[in-house]
Amino acid sequence: MSTAPRIDIVIIGLNSSQRLKACLESVKSCRYPKTKISIIYADGGSTDDSILIAKSSGCICVRAESCLPTPGSQRNAGWRMGSAEYIQFIDSDTLLDKEWLGKAVLAFFSEEMGAICGDRRELKPTETIFNWIGDLEWNGRPGETETFGGDVLISRVALEATGGYDPSLIAGEDPELSYRVRRAGFKILRLGESMTKHDLAMHTLGQYLKRAYRSGYAYAEVHYLHRNFWAKEVSRILLRSVPFIVGLIAIIASFYCSPWLLVMPLVGAVTLLRPRIFLVRKFQESLSLSRREARIYAWHASLVVLPQFLGMLRFFLGRLLSLPLTNRRMLCVATGKTSL
Repeated sequence: MSTAPRIDIVIIGLNSSQRLKACLESVKSCRYPKTKISIIYADGGSTDDSILIAKSSGCICVRAESCLPTPGSQRNAGWRMGSAEYIQFIDSDTLLDKEWLGKAVLAFFSEEMGAICGDRRELKPTETIFNWIGDLEWNGRPGETETFGGDVLISRVALEATGGYDPSLIAGEDPELSYRVRRAGFKILRLGESMTKHDLAMHTLGQYLKRAYRSGYAYAEVHYLHRNFWAKEVSRILLRSVPFIVGLIAIIASFYCSPWLLVMPLVGAVTLLRPRIFLVRKFQESLSLSRREARIYAWHASLVVLPQFLGMLRFFLGRLLSLPLTNRRMLCVATGKTSL
């Protein structure tokens, strides 16, 4: 353990006082040499006690240089404030598994390895159906993978080679960086080990729709930046949502034109509901779900493309009108004066 590499733990948050303390306690209780860890809290312009909580826990505090903070700008401010060989990124609404760091650093067995991620599980997956869906979708199969999420252990060499996160992205910044990490010649490895527990705290349909809308925006924006990335996801959203929307228009048009146009809503509905009609058994087997659970998840997989399509449409309209989607304006910090 005396030869263990140094790690900067970068926690990002915004008005996260209610959950930040538990996050910090989970980091401090991890089984890794305490002298090898530095905790950096990167704030997005909080107006609550988040910074005071972080300072009282002995964190290095830094604030993103932006009036319109993004996760990428916060993470950049955090990792650039440190100097450790590796950086573990987590959000303030997550708890770090106490065994994770020790297991993850051992996976950096070659210079080609750029990032290591593990399982992120929900704290309360049965509290709401939305939390349950998130718990199903966070993780993938162990082995070499194409992307990582917001929780990841990444080498400083890989961050410096890519320039870090794109601070302009309001969502999708993690997969976008993953793409550039691989383009720079590094590998990303997913371990079948517990990494973090996350508190999605999604209780309403409005929260669910907003998350899907922003994910659609992210799909479109990142695909626009890297045309060969997320092409399958963008095509999936378009091919399943557009026929349904055209079918709705055809219902109105059928009153003035041919009644044969009513065939189009049927085609659109079948296209939209393809997962619910045809893929229930596949979900049941691949996700180890009961028949009832697989049906519920299939409804989600069918209908989520509609708010995602609207998010994609918002991106392209924003490009056309030079009005990109932004986060809510927060407390500004003068450029170069980020340390708190």
